[in-house]
Amino acid sequence: MSIICYPWKIAGLTIRARPIRTWTYSQEIYCSVFLQPVTMEILRTICLLILAVVHADRATYDKYQVRRVVPESQEQLEVLRDLEKNSNGLSFWVGPSRVQKAVDIMVPPHMLPQFDEIMASLNLRSEVYIKNVQHLIDTERPKVRPRADFGWTDYYSLDAIYAWLDSLVETYPEVLIPITVGRTYEGRQIRGVKLSFKEGNRGVILEGGIHAREWISPATVTYILNKLLTSQDPVMQDLVQSFDYYVFPSVNPDGYVYTHTTDRMWRKTRSQGGNRCFGADANRNFDFHWLEIGASSSPCSDTYAGSAPFSEIETRVLSEYLTSIADQFDAYLTFHSYSQLLLFPYGHNNDNVSNYDELLALGQAAVSALANNNGTQYAVGNIYSTIYPTSGVSMDWVRGVFNTPYTYSWELRDKGNHGFLLPADQIIDTAEETLVSLIVILRHAKEKLGRN
Repeated sequence: MSIICYPWKIAGLTIRARPIRTWTYSQEIYCSVFLQPVTMEILRTICLLILAVVHADRATYDKYQVRRVVPESQEQLEVLRDLEKNSNGLSFWVGPSRVQKAVDIMVPPHMLPQFDEIMASLNLRSEVYIKNVQHLIDTERPKVRPRADFGWTDYYSLDAIYAWLDSLVETYPEVLIPITVGRTYEGRQIRGVKLSFKEGNRGVILEGGIHAREWISPATVTYILNKLLTSQDPVMQDLVQSFDYYVFPSVNPDGYVYTHTTDRMWRKTRSQGGNRCFGADANRNFDFHWLEIGASSSPCSDTYAGSAPFSEIETRVLSEYLTSIADQFDAYLTFHSYSQLLLFPYGHNNDNVSNYDELLALGQAAVSALANNNGTQYAVGNIYSTIYPTSGVSMDWVRGVFNTPYTYSWELRDKGNHGFLLPADQIIDTAEETLVSLIVILRHAKEKLGRN
């Protein structure tokens, strides 16, 4: 008798199959019991069928295009907003916010003729910004995967990131403390580390990966953590001594894993709310002006705000942890993509925060330093006027609830040529220039707050 186990039920091959659900990943493992020895031909058939299942289960975006349109009138803007609300297969990578602001829309191949007709009826010019999304997915990572553990020349899985965090804690036990803020809907840990060289320091929070498909975010956060630990630059060493750092590479682990295994373009969490659509936009789910603007009440929307504030366990446990240390940190820094923007609160309206002038001037100094590094150009401003109106985001919640003085969000590279599919060979340059801007902000915060 022979037994073969695999994570799919394959019709026609299973004499007896018993699903085994694992509590960690909610996967089902099927075991086939064969009453006679398994021949090479049977093994070959099983392998081919498994490969076919993997291929069938993975979302493909062959000949999907990203079209860029720029509304030139309020009427055109409103039609685009209606189209976003009833997208029927269109995916708005950058949604309509105001006149003369570019809108990026991913269009399936079967909808291209209809899309062109709609744009023509609106007298809107549609520019092909990405000709084939699947081609970018296929070329995003290096053909030959590096064998080194962490070199920031590739995008790493959640397991690899967590293993790397474990190795850091083992290597630097005097200054690193592992953090687990809770578990996700599918049972994964939401993990991070606290870096502290001395007692009494105020904290800086680094939040990555809240939107699953934005892989450059966890890559940048892990790069910054590595530099905090290893840099010999006197300025960096001074900042490491002056603050504690709470670093969370991926606060949406279920979604991040899903982008690696099933759908590269997935954005949301993976909760199941009793309908055919999964997940919510974790960065619309915080309890600060929730669902007022720039978020959707439709469970199938990419910007679905959830059934209620903190309906997603990921945002709930993160908010509870942040609340428990709210009197210990002065900066909350989040990392997204794409558009090359440095943003600060708020998104729900255009009212200025109390230190608006300071945040704007500091942001401008930070992006100026960033540009000096690689020539990459960023714009600076509040969320509402700089990218789009939105509500229920983590950074605004931190500022609005705790009045944390320094709250910024980076929309990392690029400006749309690759969008969410930034090639891995740009990780180091992106992370390094981001670190340069981060240093400007932290040096100012240290001086302003009188940190030793």
